[in-house]
Amino acid sequence: MATSTDQILDSLVERYLGQLRVEGGLATNTLEAYRRDLVKLQSFLAQHRIGMGGAVAPQQLTGFLASLKEHRLSSASMARTMSTLRGWFRFLVREGLLPVSPMQDLSVARRAVRLPKTLTMAEVTALLDLPPLPALEDQRDRTMLELMYASGLRVSELVSVELVRLDLGVGCLRILGKGAKERLVPIGEAAREALAHYVDHVRSAILNRRTSRALFVSRRGGPLTRQAFWKIVSRRAQRAGIAKPISPHMLRHSFATHLLEGGADLRAVQAMLGHADIATTQIYTHVERGRLKQVHRRFFPRQARSLKK
Repeated sequence: MATSTDQILDSLVERYLGQLRVEGGLATNTLEAYRRDLVKLQSFLAQHRIGMGGAVAPQQLTGFLASLKEHRLSSASMARTMSTLRGWFRFLVREGLLPVSPMQDLSVARRAVRLPKTLTMAEVTALLDLPPLPALEDQRDRTMLELMYASGLRVSELVSVELVRLDLGVGCLRILGKGAKERLVPIGEAAREALAHYVDHVRSAILNRRTSRALFVSRRGGPLTRQAFWKIVSRRAQRAGIAKPISPHMLRHSFATHLLEGGADLRAVQAMLGHADIATTQIYTHVERGRLKQVHRRFFPRQARSLKK
């Protein structure tokens, strides 16, 4: 049977997660990941006879993180755990249960920034402008890639979008993204024309008298899966002669990077991508700066020279 202390702690955790759900609009999977992190922390502190709402020394948190590393937790999971701990102790400070967060004195090595992989404009053009095949699915596949590059949709958003959410007159999509947040995404003229042809001539032929709420459908009448779209992208990349490994998400990365290279506002790109935090969008500015450095090194005439006489 749970003790009264356990019940109080459970109530605190639920209240904290409830705030994240309502105020932060976090997805269910993200909340469950935070919950697992806090359960691990509670188990570790219990071994040292420390309550979740009690004072925790930075060295004890360091010991907790070290125990996670012993279980070979990935760098991404470690970064998320750090985020969970920061949020949890800020919550305890706001609730008046701790005077200060023990995280402020915790020194942890910063996680290396992993830049997103993108396609060049030439590769995108080769991928989208392949000679058409007679199969109806080929026209559907090209439309999906055209839309993903034009809008920066996530793969899950692309395969699950419903026909009623498409407004060809205005040229936009209403997307239900992470955390059940809806956003309006412009699709551009090329994608709008491809979608108009697909909806008027291709989709109904693929369905063959079936009905479906999905915008992009299979012969069985249902929506495509993420795995099916991955295979579509791989096959078209091979046909286009793109040798490097390519994933569907690279189209989303390319959309954001090419917009910023063209002078788009970072906040506008954030809104189109559906990022809750602009820091997530800022990763694409690293890509842009990296390319500018390469151009500078290649073409600037006065490069660094040895100062030795």
